Amino acid sequence: MRDLAELQKLHSSKWLRYASDVLPMHVAEMDFEVDPGVREVLSEMVAKSDLGYLGPIPEVAEAFAGFARRHWGWMPDVTQVRMTTDVGVGVVEVIRALSKPGDKVIINSPVYHSFYMWLDELKLTTVDAPLIHEGDDWRLDLAAIEAQFAAGARFILLSSPHNPVGRIHTLAELTAIAELSNKHNAYVISDEIHAPLTYAGQKFIPYLSIPAAQRLGVTVTSSSKAFNFAGLKAAIIVTQNQEMFEELSVMPEANHWRASLLGGFAMAKAFSDGDKWLTETMTQLDHNRKLVKELLAKYLPDAKYVIPQNSYLAWIDISCLELGDNASELLIENQKVAFNPGTEFGDQYGAYIRLNFATSPEIIEEGIKRLAS
Repeated sequence: MRDLAELQKLHSSKWLRYASDVLPMHVAEMDFEVDPGVREVLSEMVAKSDLGYLGPIPEVAEAFAGFARRHWGWMPDVTQVRMTTDVGVGVVEVIRALSKPGDKVIINSPVYHSFYMWLDELKLTTVDAPLIHEGDDWRLDLAAIEAQFAAGARFILLSSPHNPVGRIHTLAELTAIAELSNKHNAYVISDEIHAPLTYAGQKFIPYLSIPAAQRLGVTVTSSSKAFNFAGLKAAIIVTQNQEMFEELSVMPEANHWRASLLGGFAMAKAFSDGDKWLTETMTQLDHNRKLVKELLAKYLPDAKYVIPQNSYLAWIDISCLELGDNASELLIENQKVAFNPGTEFGDQYGAYIRLNFATSPEIIEEGIKRLAS
């Protein structure tokens, strides 16, 4: 586990965005060392000056299919896996290929803040079917989604598993989405980048593993989130229906060439041989997600936090502090700790922050103590 002094020497946005006295707990990247097997592949390629453009790379589709079979009991069609730069670029290019200006796209707030930016880039209309929040549960509002489809929405952009609340959508919910999609002839784009980060005792359902989902469904995903190399820039676009695959053939050929050679081979290695590292990482994250609960109970007992089913992001209601919608700015300025403000995930979530707990227990405790102070 790397200590704070070592982490502060890193070059990523997480460690350079704020002054050195601010503890960064915002960007969704881990403070853990990358899988040794992945590092070995990268080191060998650099040593050989093997740093050209990305060419054919069947290893990625084969590795992803093997990972999906081992972890989710699903065997995707390896001939329907395309490379892209990252999940954001993949989602934008898929929707660009299928949409017309002004089309409506459903999102489910609170949701990953980049969704809003991607849809603005496409000049499309974002319509919200917020998650239902009852007690400790957040879930898809199927009635609201159907109403938006009936009102003309041509797409739904799913965060699956859901960022920031850390919930895994159920088979029943995803099947209902697929049936609504077919009924209204609307596309479902499923961002599944957090899927490998599912805790023991929970079951992730790949959207395209559902037969009804395959006619109008597209999955965009990557190993970069689970294996902690977002800067390597490589992701995949997956379909499971030949007509859907061919419909996306209008995407620019550069979609492939803009992906990174290093990222592609790192992804192949992670998906094929990274299970041991991932298991060890999930053990640490399991400890950390529970530690957040314990530390909030100790230092800020009026805060509300539900232990997530997936990933390393804590969605915390800090309305008890009465800081208003600019809570994160005040915390950076006064307590020298950075979280994602809830308003990034939807205008109505100013009472929330998102905390990244993929770090050492010591840093987690320090961050929560600063929050509570």
